[in-house]
Amino acid sequence: MATLIVRNLTKTYGYRHALRDVSFDLTAGEVVAVVGANGAGKTTLLRVLAGLVRPTGGSVRLESHEGAVPRQLIGYVAHDTMLYGDLSAEANLRFYARLYDIADGERRALALLERVGLAERRRERVRGYSHGMRRRLAVARALLHAPRLLLLDEPTAGLDAEATALLEALIAEQAAAGCAVLMATHDHDRALGTVCRVLGLARGRLAMDAPAGEVTAAQLVGLCRGLPTERPALSAGGHP
Repeated sequence: MATLIVRNLTKTYGYRHALRDVSFDLTAGEVVAVVGANGAGKTTLLRVLAGLVRPTGGSVRLESHEGAVPRQLIGYVAHDTMLYGDLSAEANLRFYARLYDIADGERRALALLERVGLAERRRERVRGYSHGMRRRLAVARALLHAPRLLLLDEPTAGLDAEATALLEALIAEQAAAGCAVLMATHDHDRALGTVCRVLGLARGRLAMDAPAGEVTAAQLVGLCRGLPTERPALSAGGHP
């Protein structure tokens, strides 16, 4: 059974289509990459799914919820980390734990800080953190409430190899626990190695929906550069 069902999703800004009739499903435990050139609609898609942008048309259904999906079901890591620089890492997570009304929020916050390698620096202000540390903390924030859908926008951008490996391990853990993961990325080599399926966007349209094993590196490069590419057959969960 699909965790996420997206049908004919459309978003326009004036006369410009950021998304045009995008349809696909995600099932629990799937890790899916969204690839495409700058302006293809990747970030808009994630922001619509996160409930931060209202679509112009179409529908989104997450488990039994359609339309306004409860944000407690969604974890979102955007370019903006959504962290408070004047607070410590621990205080940031405690704030979000209260926001999501998490009963064991303090315990979960400390466990996640340990998991992302920030426990020893949890009392330092976030403004003094490096880019990689802030990204790791943003992932911890997104996982704090055990979401059913995890949305990641260029999560490995600017990360070193160690931080990237940690992020990949966290994604695998979430998928194993039944979370559906949708990740926008420009890193086509890594996309093929860490996901089970690839969605390709081109000028707001779904140009590809295929198992990762059936997608070539050349096709991903073409999508990321906005070049015409042969469209693989849709996967069983895909929709034209």
